Amino acid sequence: MAVNGSAEPGAQLLVSSIGVVGTAEENRGHSARLFEFLTKELDLAQDRIIIRFLPLEPWQIGKKGTVMTFL
Repeated sequence: MAVNGSAEPGAQLLVSSIGVVGTAEENRGHSARLFEFLTKELDLAQDRIIIRFLPLEPWQIGKKGTVMTFL
């Protein structure tokens, strides 16, 4: 994986959730906490990590033979 044009060690985290990753302000807080953890645990600089926030709707998640909308 190339991050910032370099193939040095890096990481990409995908965060998807129903109703939790919806606003820039919420994601700013999530990002700060996740970067703090990832830089420490993976021993990577912040510019080697990318976090993608993917908001989901209940109808996009299947569970128990249906979708979350109906659970």
